[in-house]
This record gives sequence, structure tokens and C-alpha cells, in this order.
Amino acid sequence: MKFHKAVELIGRRWSGAVIQVLMRGACRYAELRDAIPDISDRMLSERLQELEEEGIVIRRVIPETPVRVEYELTAKGRALEPALSAIGRWAEHWVAERSDRRRPTRVRA
Repeated sequence: MKFHKAVELIGRRWSGAVIQVLMRGACRYAELRDAIPDISDRMLSERLQELEEEGIVIRRVIPETPVRVEYELTAKGRALEPALSAIGRWAEHWVAERSDRRRPTRVRA
């Protein structure tokens, strides 16, 4: 059950990408959005909120003028690094890019 919950959380669309970017260090919202091609503002906000609720991401408000908000992985989030690295190695070996995929040939009857 715990395994299934973990896979559902990390495997949710964009969650892995958000975590991967945050592995490099704390980021502001706009930096995250720019680092993840094709993610919408709504989806990024939802994923950050979900990851924060799970204790994987912390939202830090820095009282400056203007106020600055940064997102950072917690110890729980950083603990995902070996698992995500393993998935990354697997993907490099086994997952084809779209341009690498071959179209199926049609058989004429």
C-alpha cells in the first residue's frame, strides 16, 4: 500500500519534474516554471501544494520588498534522490525519445 501511494505521488504528472529541478537547490516559482517546459501555472501551483502537503517541499516566504517566495526540498524530499537517479538511468537506457520511435508499418491485405 505504501509503495502504491509513493508511486502515485511521484508519478503524478509533473511531480517528478518539480522534484528533479528542486534537487539542484531552492527556486522561486518563475524559475521552476521556466525550468519545466510546457507546465501550466495552474499545474505547477497544484503540484507544489501537493508536495508541500506531503512534506516533500517547503514554501519559504522571505520578507523583503517585494516579498520573495522560494520552494525547497525537505529532508524527506532530498531522500528521493537515489530513487529518482535510478529511474533516470533506467530511462536513459530504455525509454526512447519521440523522434526515436518508429512508426509501425502497415501490412496490406
